[in-house]
Amino acid sequence: MTGLRGLDLTQQLILLLAALVLFTSFVMLAQSRLVGLVRVFAWQGVLLAVTTGLVAHVSGHAHLYISALLTLFLKGLLIPWILHRLVIRLGLERKREADANRTLVQLGGASLVIFSYYVALPAVQLSTLFTRNTIAVSLAVVLLGLLLMIVRRKAVSQVVGFMSMENGLFFAAVVATYGMPMVVELGIAFDVLVAAILFGVVFLQIRASIDSLDVDRLNRLNESEP
Repeated sequence: MTGLRGLDLTQQLILLLAALVLFTSFVMLAQSRLVGLVRVFAWQGVLLAVTTGLVAHVSGHAHLYISALLTLFLKGLLIPWILHRLVIRLGLERKREADANRTLVQLGGASLVIFSYYVALPAVQLSTLFTRNTIAVSLAVVLLGLLLMIVRRKAVSQVVGFMSMENGLFFAAVVATYGMPMVVELGIAFDVLVAAILFGVVFLQIRASIDSLDVDRLNRLNESEP
């Protein structure tokens, strides 16, 4: 990895924000309350938006400013608000989610970060972008989002994990190629918003039908059940 001495203050700040984005993924793994999980996800969206804005400032790619504003509005404000309202309507705001051993989960997350740095090392060595040191972070955010989906039992938590994975993929696009074409980014942003709304509608229907959003119970359902 490139040393920090060769980077200016703004580039070092981008690395710091990338580290904070990664930290929010670990906080989500440790968060047992759904309301707290949604709030941490909102902070991850805000940090991602700020990082994108700084990359736009340093790289001179003006379209990234639009991406940063979209990210702030959708992933930092609107989607977390939708998920928060969903948790309240389902009556889950006071409940704690039982998950796997937290120590083992955190150790597994740390192992995924090490794996991400190992996998991203060839790309970092070949890249000439000043954001190359954050490529491994974006991959780690994706893998930690996947881990969150695996270890949690509540469907809402798994949706947050899915959205966190999308954050990691967006982050990878920003730091590896300075973003995708604007038409593609707008399409993805619209798809993510529609997915969040559809998830909410489906969860409300499931809760009304079987009075539970526990994935284990959903897996045990069969056609013979009323």
